[in-house]
Amino acid sequence: MSNTYLEGNFAPVRQEQTVTELPVTGAIPAHLDGRYLRNGPNPVSEVDPAAYHWFMGDGMVHGVRLCDGRARWYRNRWVRAPHVARELGEPSRKVRLRAGAEAIGANTNVIRHAGRTIALVEGGNASYQLTDELDTIGPCDFDGTLRGGYTAHPKRDPETGELHAVSYHFGRGNTVQYSVIGRDGRARRTVDVTVTGSPMMHDFSLTERYVVFYDLPVTFDTRQGAQLTVPRLLRAPARLVLSALVGRVRVPDPVTAMSIQRLRPGGGYPYRWNPAYPARIGVMPREGGNRDVRWFDVEPCYVFHPLNAYDEGDSIVLDLVRHPTMFATDRNGPNLGGASIEGPTLDRWTVDLTGGKVREERVDDRAQEFPRIDERLLGRRNRYGYAQGLPDERTGRPAVLLKHDLDTDSTATREFGQHRQPGEFVFEPSSPDSAEDDGVLMGLVHDRSTDRSDLVLLDAATLDTVAAVHLPTRVPEGIHGNWLPTAG
Repeated sequence: MSNTYLEGNFAPVRQEQTVTELPVTGAIPAHLDGRYLRNGPNPVSEVDPAAYHWFMGDGMVHGVRLCDGRARWYRNRWVRAPHVARELGEPSRKVRLRAGAEAIGANTNVIRHAGRTIALVEGGNASYQLTDELDTIGPCDFDGTLRGGYTAHPKRDPETGELHAVSYHFGRGNTVQYSVIGRDGRARRTVDVTVTGSPMMHDFSLTERYVVFYDLPVTFDTRQGAQLTVPRLLRAPARLVLSALVGRVRVPDPVTAMSIQRLRPGGGYPYRWNPAYPARIGVMPREGGNRDVRWFDVEPCYVFHPLNAYDEGDSIVLDLVRHPTMFATDRNGPNLGGASIEGPTLDRWTVDLTGGKVREERVDDRAQEFPRIDERLLGRRNRYGYAQGLPDERTGRPAVLLKHDLDTDSTATREFGQHRQPGEFVFEPSSPDSAEDDGVLMGLVHDRSTDRSDLVLLDAATLDTVAAVHLPTRVPEGIHGNWLPTAG
């Protein structure tokens, strides 16, 4: 059986590399001193194509070091979860569950905070601290202040430098956890928020005054969960137990630990579209608690990634990528690739805090994902947003980079060529106080004709190419990347 997420540029690479002094076309801006890092699933061993879900691949972080106008190195390293170390013939550490389950190496995002490089994942799995050269140090639990896993999508407040996050996993019952990690790398605040059941809450939104929760109809599937985590003879009673507990009360820690640890890397994914689950968003004041959350109904859909959010008088504006459904028919991945007839599209939801309603409207109807902004404006009103325009297999339209001007309701497009596939692009300003859109966009572009990837730098204002760093290999389609400046 074929599997889209094991073919083409989704196919895993089979070796780690370190290559120095990479060739460059164009001129790398002199102010860029740091690392571009990108994380994504990359199974360390052979997997069953019929069962494999993209989100369940072992994590591999790719990095390019830029300094003094040069591309000093490229590295790619698997995140050393215990089973990955064993597969690579290395000593594996004793599993500890304080930081979250170690069934899957962190495979979704990678950031730097409080001097640590951290590979991120969600759903109760452990995040991992890495060295500057991308070798694995071990699980990250923020100095013991945050237990049971973190998230793939923390948001850094541009004023305070703190990380805000919402974490979920099926063992939490009908709650998700909001947390604030201080500049010292330790959790200073956690709040358990009651939701409808056991949703997959991949991301959230943050404004200057509020935290916004997306409680949407993708939920833990007890049938799939039992099939993935329990021996065949015990699946029927295990499913009954899970059905009775999940989304209602906190699952006892031993049951949670056993279930998560038995998840097979490279296997299926235990979350599904649930049409019976109500779609709603919750609004909580930043310093509020569970009792302060107000809930607002929205049309059924799923949101992986908001573009941004901000306060506007007695309203909250949410710009986000809306999927009409998710994991309803495709059991191997998130339907990326433009196969969905309706979307995903860029939408705006305006939450009327006085009237108690949400107004939903379409901003751009082109299929797109991985929206990003100038992170200095996170939670504040922004003018520009950038997204990956997805390819359309029906028309042969290639993937493009979209630049949305939300003030003029216009969108500029940058094409890379019929055989070149761009991924997520991130923005880095020319200087700390430069204007919005004054800087570079950087992201990976895969060339199918050569089967190699480039790190491409664009002028954010014009979308013209500034430089291209030519990598010695291809970087498989991944999830998220970031520019991590060298600490001063």
